[in-house]
Amino acid sequence: MAGGTVSVVDVAARAGVSIGTVSNVLNRPERVAPTTRDRVMAAIEELGFVRNEAARQLRAGRSRTVGLVVLDVRNPFFTDLAAGAEAAAAAAGLTVVLCNSDDDAAREEHHLSLLQEQRAFGVLITPVGNRTPAIDSIRRTGTCVVLVDRGSGPRRCSVSVDDRVGGELAVAHLIALGHRRLGFVGGPLSIRQVAERLAGARAAVQAAGLPPRAITLIETPALTATAGRAAGERIAQRPAGERPTAIFCANDLLALGALQEMTRRRLNVPGDLAIVGYDDIEFAAAAAVPLTSVRQPPFQLGRTAMDLLLDEVEHSAAHQHRQVVFEPELVVRESTGAAEY
Repeated sequence: MAGGTVSVVDVAARAGVSIGTVSNVLNRPERVAPTTRDRVMAAIEELGFVRNEAARQLRAGRSRTVGLVVLDVRNPFFTDLAAGAEAAAAAAGLTVVLCNSDDDAAREEHHLSLLQEQRAFGVLITPVGNRTPAIDSIRRTGTCVVLVDRGSGPRRCSVSVDDRVGGELAVAHLIALGHRRLGFVGGPLSIRQVAERLAGARAAVQAAGLPPRAITLIETPALTATAGRAAGERIAQRPAGERPTAIFCANDLLALGALQEMTRRRLNVPGDLAIVGYDDIEFAAAAAVPLTSVRQPPFQLGRTAMDLLLDEVEHSAAHQHRQVVFEPELVVRESTGAAEY
């Protein structure tokens, strides 16, 4: 018999038990005597029976699948975040489905719609932009949603990092090294994390008593290595006495792209340009010039978000929404050094 044509009726007949006993073996095995359970499992193996999980989930009202919607699956930060979420999900018997919005609101809405149709157990999401009508819509249907790498108000759970503090750490470090011509590389500024890191950078400039013009915004269309290389080209083309002596990049991919461009142009890092990244992905330490970076804990972000989701689903009556904020830390490596004028 082909696995797809075998039913619980066939299994029950082969094992000499009732259909209800087969159902108990599949769903509540502790209720079945060991000898009977072994007989049913032997029949399942002999016949090649595969349970219809989709039908079971439909009866239960929700699946065992959690949607994880991120801005960019190519960014190792989100890969590590997914690993943390998956570790907590696996321990609870859940599966994580990774969805890439590519920082596109329409794609985000499409993913959320599909997850709603599939009756997802819940959703973890790093939203596109600040308005979240699609998220509000899916929550109204009873699907629990936790924001990841994004703070929220008291109406929902979230896990995030204090990006403003991260920006302050990065630029305060550069100022302490003597840099007075600074650049911030990042964008688009509609991404909350980018805007917060820029705000922190500007706060560090102000705290040091430097004029606002001490830091120049070099906006990028995306948070990719390609955008970082283009920003590096724009910086390198400026006269030596006018370009920044140090830059703080909104993530490590931008920083690595800028580093590649400096290397291509035979400009010294950190002698000609000191560089600080953000995220401290694995490639940061392995770069040709190991990268100073503001470290986030992506694995812990993912795990904590999943724990919050599980608590909200399983203990809805007693659940209290929490907004968990992690503190970033600066990891200093060879890409930063004293300013040379």
